[in-house]
Amino acid sequence: MSKTFQPGLFNGKVLFSTGGRSGISFGIVKKMLSLGCKVAIVGRDAAALQKAADELTEATGSECIACSSDVRDPEAMKVAVGKCIEKFGKIDFVICGAAGNFLSPIDLLSPNAFKTVIEIDLLGTFNTIKATLPFIRQTKGSYIHISATLHYRGIAYQAHVSAAKAGVDALSNVLAVEEGPRGVRSNIVAPDKSLSPCTLHQKLGTDESDKMMHNAIPLGQMGKTQDIASMCCFLFSEEADWITGQVFVVDGGELHTSRPALPYPESVLDPEKFMSIIRDPKKGGGQSKLKAAKQGGPKL
Repeated sequence: MSKTFQPGLFNGKVLFSTGGRSGISFGIVKKMLSLGCKVAIVGRDAAALQKAADELTEATGSECIACSSDVRDPEAMKVAVGKCIEKFGKIDFVICGAAGNFLSPIDLLSPNAFKTVIEIDLLGTFNTIKATLPFIRQTKGSYIHISATLHYRGIAYQAHVSAAKAGVDALSNVLAVEEGPRGVRSNIVAPDKSLSPCTLHQKLGTDESDKMMHNAIPLGQMGKTQDIASMCCFLFSEEADWITGQVFVVDGGELHTSRPALPYPESVLDPEKFMSIIRDPKKGGGQSKLKAAKQGGPKL
């Protein structure tokens, strides 16, 4: 473990985290637990959530409890927060990390699919804030919202999540302004898109997609959940007491150099054919077709 953060840094502190069962939020929770924090994780799958909580407790020696809930349901979120308060007595930190995403162009995106992502990412963040705010005010605590870099540029096939995360950024800024006088802080952490399970790289897993990602990152390596966890630990620490209303992009510099991850304009001119490659890369010859398109060769 890195020695940057002192052992026991978060002794006596309590974190409430949505999306803590897997992915980026799981990595953040694990690091917070290792530094002495007690944690309540939230998710819809009660069995999987409890399994994750048990695994985290065993791995770190700090207590992690499961609070089964759907972030889209405001009343259910109040119940989840109540369970955390009943167990630990307070909440010092909140991570809004619940998210949903997939690849789809606007033309093939149904209103219901768009709405679902908005409800999980944006409405879920709002519901989490509403349920936890009375307790965060008591401790003069801190929020971290896990966003993305997708909406800082126009990224094809990501209209739904780009709109949702732009809203999350706006919520965080308003929260920072409204609650700052009460001692509450709110910040955004925006991870590199390679950490998302629904990027082109994750979907295809090809040598070509690996090379595309590496070449776009100035620091020359893919992001890890540990990188995001370290940023969150700093923002939750006393060293960040005067930092609020900010966006922290953690991507190795990729935001400044990356090109479209999808062959352009081929992927938007023939989206149905491109989506068939994403659904079944092996059957569709995904690697060779993507490489050819990138080099200006045969269309998808």
